[in-house]
Amino acid sequence: MGPVKQLEVLCVGDVVTDAFIKLFDDQAHVYENEHGQWIAMQYGSKLPFDRVEEKIAVGNAPNASVSFARLGLASGLEANVGGDKAGRDIIEKLQKEGVDTHLVRINSNMASNYHYVLWYKEERTILIKHEEYDYHWPKLKPKETPKWIYFSSISEKAIDFHDELAEWLEENPEVKMAFQPGTFQMKAGVERLSKIYQRTEVLILNREEAVEVSGGNYDDLHDLMNRFHSYGCKTVVITDGPDGAYASDGQQRLKMPLYPDPSPPKERTGAGDAFASTFVAALVKGNSLEGALQWAPINSMNVVQHIGAQDGLLNQEKLEELLEQSPDWYRPEPF
Repeated sequence: MGPVKQLEVLCVGDVVTDAFIKLFDDQAHVYENEHGQWIAMQYGSKLPFDRVEEKIAVGNAPNASVSFARLGLASGLEANVGGDKAGRDIIEKLQKEGVDTHLVRINSNMASNYHYVLWYKEERTILIKHEEYDYHWPKLKPKETPKWIYFSSISEKAIDFHDELAEWLEENPEVKMAFQPGTFQMKAGVERLSKIYQRTEVLILNREEAVEVSGGNYDDLHDLMNRFHSYGCKTVVITDGPDGAYASDGQQRLKMPLYPDPSPPKERTGAGDAFASTFVAALVKGNSLEGALQWAPINSMNVVQHIGAQDGLLNQEKLEELLEQSPDWYRPEPF
């Protein structure tokens, strides 16, 4: 690897290899109860499946790092891998995508994260196991200081890591941070991660997550956004499935529809990562809130036309081409 150059965006979070197990439609079914939707298969039997597809170097942060690189930004990843073949494959895959990996820590006597994804119709159920790495924020040299941090899903074993990152951000006030909370970070709560929320330039989560984190009113988007602004978040983006997305920068509040799908989605892994990273990429490149809202759904749309979180990520030229082809109604409106 050559000399380290300043990164425009350093993505921070766990990295994993996903093994997608494509289930036959007639070998499972989905039912609903008061606790939500559940997938069911015959117990204690041998079930045939269609195929397995392995997706290397995925997860919220690595997906974003690849998205930024494809969009022409100097992108890197801070993460942990094991000293196994899976770890070497992860680093090689990221480097092929143009992602700087010098801050990926190799834990020689440990395994890399490896998840199994039950892929049924267009949805997926992920069986997860986070390896218990020793998480520490790296001591970055001045030339390694990025312009932006993109922070997302990380193990519950990394709670003190959040404090180390928050302290580093206090020492480097010129660095902006985008925060896309993962499952554990949402469970940790706003009070425990208050310093992270206070330094968040852009917060992105879906509507259900916004309610879970803030305790706000699901039916009142203004209430949800006001709560996150009160925590210190400057720009708040709340995605809402088929209803599109909503954004507030404290001055204006905008609603953005979805970009039309050219065909039914193949599966939805990575759609949220594509939206969030593309929104942030647009801001890094100097776009307005309106421009970022128009970019983000396009990459998300294209990702669900492919299998896995990264195959459908676009470069800027193709993204702008699709934007030019968008219908007249594809624009943000005040709400």
